[in-house]
Amino acid sequence: MRSRVVEHDDPTPRSSSATIAADVTAVAQLVLHERHARDRGWWHDMRRSFADDSRVRLSWFQGTGPDFVSASERMAGRGDVSVHRLAPPVVDVNGDRALAVVPAGIEVRTDLDGVEVDLASYARLLYRAERRHDGWRIVALDPVYERDTLSACLPGTPLTVTAAELAGFRRPYRMLSYVLGRRGYTVAQDLYGDDRPDAVRGLEQAATDWLRA
Repeated sequence: MRSRVVEHDDPTPRSSSATIAADVTAVAQLVLHERHARDRGWWHDMRRSFADDSRVRLSWFQGTGPDFVSASERMAGRGDVSVHRLAPPVVDVNGDRALAVVPAGIEVRTDLDGVEVDLASYARLLYRAERRHDGWRIVALDPVYERDTLSACLPGTPLTVTAAELAGFRRPYRMLSYVLGRRGYTVAQDLYGDDRPDAVRGLEQAATDWLRA
């Protein structure tokens, strides 16, 4: 797990190295437990990760953290489940605020026209967290989509997806958009993705400004 402490204009340290290390660990575990709870269907644990006034904006959902948990539970109830393969998070701490960036691979196994398929979507999950009266809680989650792939589970099985079917979908998450659309979900096409680097830099700068505030 990598971490760094944001520099302050005030030369006086706000907390000891041990306290900072403890906060970095707490925030890293917070975001990892949130993803783990979603994969396992532990909705109560997932809900505890979010502040009531938190905000989530991703492919198929935009709203508060608690509503995201409820929507995830309904999604799983329909049989639409996913698994998140996470890399070590990068955590920045400034007092009672923190940023965590988690590289992730989101894996979905589903059916398209009778063909069992594997969807893999790769993204960086940018979490904002705050220390509240009951501990660290997630206050915002914004993925930055990188790329995705779609393949038949059984090698050699024909899988036809035409360019026309993908028209209008953004390159970093076009397969994700296609599969979720086929499953009845509406996917926003104005999300953060590596095909729009200026928007991504704006998100990162806004998150850094929030952290330093």
